[in-house]
Amino acid sequence: MPTMLKPVRVPGAGDKLIQEFAGAASSGHEGVSLARMTAPPGWDEPGQRPEFDEVTYVLAGEMCVEHEGGEIRVGAGECVLARAGEWVRYSVGDSGADYISVCSPAFTVDGARIDRSPGDLA
Repeated sequence: MPTMLKPVRVPGAGDKLIQEFAGAASSGHEGVSLARMTAPPGWDEPGQRPEFDEVTYVLAGEMCVEHEGGEIRVGAGECVLARAGEWVRYSVGDSGADYISVCSPAFTVDGARIDRSPGDLA
């Protein structure tokens, strides 16, 4: 029988709200996670080299995805894929952003491999 999934709030960088609907923290799924993120104006996080693929679909606002080759601006209605092992750093501008994140395998804090010094590409 299908099961309704209710979001679980999981910790994030700064004051970003993460509501995980499916994944390791909420439903016990290890293969995939699905979360809605709400990032306030000016939010950013340290760079990371995650051990999972991450698909990000922006619902509202704009997100900046920095990578070793430059940056990509992702606006409402647009989607970006960051592959496992690629260095990325996410941030939003003055309008903030509301977006959906799908990670495979499921997101874990340990699997994010957060930089200890933001912007360090080494």
